[in-house]
Amino acid sequence: MIRHLLSGADPDLATATQILDTAAEMATVAGREVKKLPALRGRTVVNLFYEDSTRTRISFEAAAKRLSADVINFSAKGSSVAKGESLKDTALTLQAMGADAVVVRHPASGAPHRLANWVDGSVVNAGDGTHEHPTQALLDAYTMRSRLGRLAGLHVAIVGDVLHSRVARSNVLLLSTLGAKVTLVGPPTLIPVDISAALAPGTDVSYDLDAVLPNVDVVMMLRVQRERMNDSYFPSAREYSRRFGLDGPRMRRLPEHAIVMHPGPMNRGMEITPEVADSPRSTIVEQVANGVSVRMAVLYLLLGGNNL
Repeated sequence: MIRHLLSGADPDLATATQILDTAAEMATVAGREVKKLPALRGRTVVNLFYEDSTRTRISFEAAAKRLSADVINFSAKGSSVAKGESLKDTALTLQAMGADAVVVRHPASGAPHRLANWVDGSVVNAGDGTHEHPTQALLDAYTMRSRLGRLAGLHVAIVGDVLHSRVARSNVLLLSTLGAKVTLVGPPTLIPVDISAALAPGTDVSYDLDAVLPNVDVVMMLRVQRERMNDSYFPSAREYSRRFGLDGPRMRRLPEHAIVMHPGPMNRGMEITPEVADSPRSTIVEQVANGVSVRMAVLYLLLGGNNL
């Protein structure tokens, strides 16, 4: 098993499959009256979040607590970081406290990689800038496998703001490892020119959503990250929705078995309509639930847990 999880490219096929299989075992815990395992009793997991997050932080906290680990939540706001403490000094403080794993979200791309050089424990990347978010890719893959029964040979369309999306990058890397084919779809201004060659050779790029939909097994809609945009990447929200939003008529162009995904939070009415988001084809709520199981598996395997 790998020591850190920093990128969607870190797990090879065997390791990624092991994580997904372990997550399936962890999912059975959610159905028990007592939703706890003693696997990581005595271990300490630190959630180090330099960016606001609700869904991811709570998911990691729930995962660690269900494994009986001690959890420390560290928010940059109101901490020594606000007074100018560097990432390295914070890392050394966590090291002194005996952190066995550090889950980090940071606005700077590459920050988790630096952190991994400064602490003895395992580091899990919970999102760094516009770079990567590997546990989101793992829970997406787990959801696809749960719904469709396989990953190898699936055709996945990732649609929208690829330029600013760490979720897209991690998914391309991981899904390619797992044998799925990925097509990136969006306006030319929101898809990096060389992304298919840089991430995974064989990844396709399309600027026409309607042409792609009839041929995919999964369509993953991405949030338009306006907070990261300094320029105008498309004429208007209405124009974006008309060209690249997933509505009822577009959903009905998908094959019968195809599913709709979204990493959240959603801009309802822009990249996805309520009709689609709340339809039986949507896995959005499942993804949140699966996130806890997958993160339990990651922490369990990284920290060498036993006593399942």
